[in-house]
Amino acid sequence: MPPLKSYSPQNEYNGNGNNNSPTENTSGASGSSEASTSNVTTLNIQRSNTKSPPYCNGQYPFKVLSNLQQLRSQKRFCDVDIVAGGATYYCHRVILSAASCYFEAMFRPELGLNEVNQKTVVLHTIDGDILSILLDFIYTGRCEITQSNVQELLAAADMLQLHEIVDGCCEYLCRELHPSNALGILRFAEAHNCEALAKSALNYVHGNFPAIAQEDEFLETPQALLSQLLSSELLRVDSESQVFQAALRWIKHDVTQRRCFVFDILSLVRLALVPVKVIDQALRDCRDMSVKIALRSICRDIASKRGQLVPLRVCPRQLAKKNIYIIGGSRRETSSTWNPADDIFDTVAKFDIFRREWSETAPMEIGRILPGVAALNGKIYVIGGERGAQILANGEVYDPQNDCWSPISPMIVPRCEFGLCAMDNSLLAVGGWIGDDIGGSMERYDPDKDVWEIIGNLPEPRFSMGVVSFEGLIYIVGGCTISTRHLNDLVSYNPVTKEWQPLARMQVARCQMGVAILDRYLYVVGGNSSSQAVLSSVERYSFDDNTWSTVCAMSVPRAIPAVAAADGLLYVAGGDQPCEAAFYRAQVTISAVECYDPLTDTWKNCPDLPVSRSEAGAVVV
Repeated sequence: MPPLKSYSPQNEYNGNGNNNSPTENTSGASGSSEASTSNVTTLNIQRSNTKSPPYCNGQYPFKVLSNLQQLRSQKRFCDVDIVAGGATYYCHRVILSAASCYFEAMFRPELGLNEVNQKTVVLHTIDGDILSILLDFIYTGRCEITQSNVQELLAAADMLQLHEIVDGCCEYLCRELHPSNALGILRFAEAHNCEALAKSALNYVHGNFPAIAQEDEFLETPQALLSQLLSSELLRVDSESQVFQAALRWIKHDVTQRRCFVFDILSLVRLALVPVKVIDQALRDCRDMSVKIALRSICRDIASKRGQLVPLRVCPRQLAKKNIYIIGGSRRETSSTWNPADDIFDTVAKFDIFRREWSETAPMEIGRILPGVAALNGKIYVIGGERGAQILANGEVYDPQNDCWSPISPMIVPRCEFGLCAMDNSLLAVGGWIGDDIGGSMERYDPDKDVWEIIGNLPEPRFSMGVVSFEGLIYIVGGCTISTRHLNDLVSYNPVTKEWQPLARMQVARCQMGVAILDRYLYVVGGNSSSQAVLSSVERYSFDDNTWSTVCAMSVPRAIPAVAAADGLLYVAGGDQPCEAAFYRAQVTISAVECYDPLTDTWKNCPDLPVSRSEAGAVVV
């Protein structure tokens, strides 16, 4: 590398055609040369064995794009006019060709297309406003994707082979997946060969099939796609009855055209797992004779156990919700063998509802009583609770596939006896006991970012209540406030509008009860009443009618039981029961488990818990 000369006034041209200084002696050429040389500084730059990276300016591409957009807006150097929807856009062939393989092929001379020599090119299948957005993206790298333009934008970008916009639209649609649009997005993605979007949409349909089957869009599903879904092992359903009812709903929507598919569609339903009473009810409600004959034939085949129309030996779907997890809690027994050191559980008991067997999974990192428990995306979250005299904020997530627990970020507010529910790919923690007071705040957890944030407050601080989410709303029932020990009210909260709505009140005020949703009903089970009695009564709330009704009571009273709904039944495990001992009244934990069948309004005993426990959480996966 040649030496770099430093800047010096001695090297400047002085205007007289003479590079000598005005004060130097012009008669001594040698002296002049020496004087000039003496003012030059040589930089001593050491060569390195490592090759230096090339200089790169991160702002340069943006400057070029900005200048190109300015040239286009001023119609400078434009050599082609693109027309769509009656609007004309002035562009540069080389820019369009660099951005889009579609335009590159159109303008390549070797291919001999007519557009090579045309000043004006008309695109007949693209809307003018959509083309304007696409051209702005080509010249700026930016565009606004909205609910109103995403469908046309993706289709047009797919045609023009602008893959970046296609990817952007797919990401947008993934974020917008909802039971009301998931099937439409799936079909749209498949039509445009968007594999990643189609995979995401199909996973969403599998994971939310019961809700999707209630939407109007489901009724327009093509028979081939419906057959694909009904035959899938990946449907995450509470019971096979939901698959059966979805299939019948699709057939009845256009029974004239679809009655020919009755046996084809119903053969994909695992009818041996559907209660006969459900099929009998469908038979009574059916008005089409051909469908009625098909259902009657299926009923006879199941009753006779011939298995000619319906396979009798079938297993639940691989991802059907078939395991109930009883998590954490405590034990208080009168037996002399009871060790107080074992009072708080870190263990998890799992009940297989089809095999009717209990087993244990990997234990939590720490034991907890009265934690918040919820299932989200096939994983189980256990958060907060109490251990000894300490109210907890930390949490753990359990992966059933790998039988392992992992820590998550702690809540902002430590809580126990609070409500935790899943909604829109997030968890919401509500109220609770926060140490020396009743909590009134609500916070939301984002599992993708592993971050909690406060989102609002309850109308009044509350703990020991039931909290569930249903169709976009959060429902809070019963519990305790500062002014009232036992509540019978029910309120709903809309996270979008942030509005609270009072609803019909329970018939019996209670706290420390169990709650679960089954078949569009909110069930409230047991608990403590205002008379200090432990309750065996059960009542349910109709989301559709805004009314409460009493159902058959449990065989034993329970406070703080673990409650979950699975396969069309309501399961209640453990809890506290009153006990008279040594001249005082106490509550001890029980191991009894029973399940409620809403079709018969009866309770049946199930295998007991391996160990009695109360103050535990329950979830179905």
